[in-house]
Amino acid sequence: MGRRSNSYFRRRRRRNRLGERIVALIVAAVLLGVTAGTWLPKVSTTVARVTGQYAATGTAAETLQKLVVDDDPDASGYSRDVFGYRTTDDDGNGCDVRDDVLARDLTDVAYKSGSTCVVQSGVLDDPYTGADIRFTRGQATSSAVQIDHVVALQNAWQSGARDWDSAKLVEYGNDMYNLLAVDGTANQEKGSASAAYWLPTNGDFRCEYVALQIGVKDKYSLTVTSAEKDAMLSVLHGCPAQEIPADNS
Repeated sequence: MGRRSNSYFRRRRRRNRLGERIVALIVAAVLLGVTAGTWLPKVSTTVARVTGQYAATGTAAETLQKLVVDDDPDASGYSRDVFGYRTTDDDGNGCDVRDDVLARDLTDVAYKSGSTCVVQSGVLDDPYTGADIRFTRGQATSSAVQIDHVVALQNAWQSGARDWDSAKLVEYGNDMYNLLAVDGTANQEKGSASAAYWLPTNGDFRCEYVALQIGVKDKYSLTVTSAEKDAMLSVLHGCPAQEIPADNS
């Protein structure tokens, strides 16, 4: 009786262990499926297309589809100086475009004594990081808030601007539609990168950011690369009916 009882319990333990292994395999398979579904589209553009990760709606996506794709962009001859950033005063208020953008994008704005347009201080709700940044003009403090060309100057140059005359280059360099006050560190990290290589860490702003880039590229008939277009569509996939921001510049 003792041997039969021991044999029974051994068989029962083996069945329990087998059941535990089966459950573990099922859980692992489920987790693997979830992981593959999440990461494969990011690894393979083919998988992303099949799974619909590049499907998007709205005027931003529609406008993006109309942009010319150029996978051989030419950056030769680029010079930031040809865009004449901060060399104009289109509204005639006595300030260059940096102060105009600061006045537009900051809150609690205070102007320099004796000026109606030179911004002395203010608060930026930074679109790139989501942080609140207190801006104070000064040699050691002004760089905390920088003005970003949403479609970077070098990106514009290699996307078609190299063929423009000087007047259009300067117009682009000072177009407030393409300018945002942003966190200085984020601006430096972005550099001249397109959406294929850099996006704001603030996820809530990515849809508007990509839509604004598309709006700028459409306004100036600039091209996109295939990788850039795919990155934009991937973002827009998560924001159905995303519109192009209005151009109030």
